[in-house]
Amino acid sequence: MSDIDAVLAANLEFYRAFAMRDIAAMNALWAHRAPVACLHPGWTALTDRDAVMASWSGILSNPGAPRIACFDERVLLFGDTALVLCEEDLEGGTLAASNFFVREDGVWRIAHHHAGQIIRRAAESRRPSRLN
Repeated sequence: MSDIDAVLAANLEFYRAFAMRDIAAMNALWAHRAPVACLHPGWTALTDRDAVMASWSGILSNPGAPRIACFDERVLLFGDTALVLCEEDLEGGTLAASNFFVREDGVWRIAHHHAGQIIRRAAESRRPSRLN
């Protein structure tokens, strides 16, 4: 499997953990040694792993949390780090998201997630997901 495919697979697992409300899987996906950060829509930045995981615990345990589907993933690979730019489709709108991954012990782990509302869309068309 190429690095790009491995990063896309890790990104897919992130959205699967979200969809399945699986906090253990979410915890396993986040970096353990690299610094982490998270910007949920409308929140201030979280920059401590314990705070990031507490936020996910709260979100995933909330029955009213949105259902999200990821699409139009694009990978920018930088050696042992990678950035996935994508869109998140949820009831009520679409968010632009970036997920930053680091390679720890040969495994791609997420170190940063940021999602925010799309106010203005570029003149590009949507592309189908590479991994479904």
